[in-house]
Amino acid sequence: MAHVSKRVRILREQLAEVGSLDVGAAVQLLKSLEDKLPTGVRKCRFDQSVMIAMRLGIDPRQADQIVRGSIVLPHGIGKAKRVIVFAQGDNVAVATAAGADFVGGKDLAEKIKGGWLDFDVAIASPDMMGVVGPLGKVLGPRGLMPSPRAGTVTSDIAGAVKEYKAGKVEFRCDSGGNVHAVVGRLSFGQAELTENVDAMVKYVRSIKPATSKGQYVRNVCLSATMTPGISIAG
Repeated sequence: MAHVSKRVRILREQLAEVGSLDVGAAVQLLKSLEDKLPTGVRKCRFDQSVMIAMRLGIDPRQADQIVRGSIVLPHGIGKAKRVIVFAQGDNVAVATAAGADFVGGKDLAEKIKGGWLDFDVAIASPDMMGVVGPLGKVLGPRGLMPSPRAGTVTSDIAGAVKEYKAGKVEFRCDSGGNVHAVVGRLSFGQAELTENVDAMVKYVRSIKPATSKGQYVRNVCLSATMTPGISIAG
């Protein structure tokens, strides 16, 4: 049996009698958990990420039921992403001016083949896919492969870079049909976090696969890096 720290045990006890809450109440409770810890129990000393988990009524084994997408949340996620761009010609200057952390072509591809993966998002112009394509075996398993569906293969290089630098969130359901995503940080105001969560839930609902039958969103849970989850109603 896995060891459970005193801190986690206390937090779980505090949430044991809490049922499903609306988004605003869930956010308020999540933000207050650290303050409820008794004297002598160490509090978390960093700004925790806030995450949402959604259990969906889909069959991810079916290609037409895979749920994936990307969204720029109203208040970002509180973290600047490291963005690289595969570009050539005029797009090199465009990507640089938009705030890309690294821009290149074949040289960038070789760097990645050599093991460099110090970035969060890879964007490519369509004319660079001949260079990017062979990187699929390296970038694909890590969720870093540029794709038109995610908006990371695009002619609008500047727009894509700015969105991801602002905290655009990408997600894809896992093998169990669950979607996980960061929706902000505990230091965000209650209204900011609530709006981010509402936007995420609304967006995931809007991309329900046509072939998904029955209840689509089965459970929604909100948590922080070092806290148990809080169930969200509806």
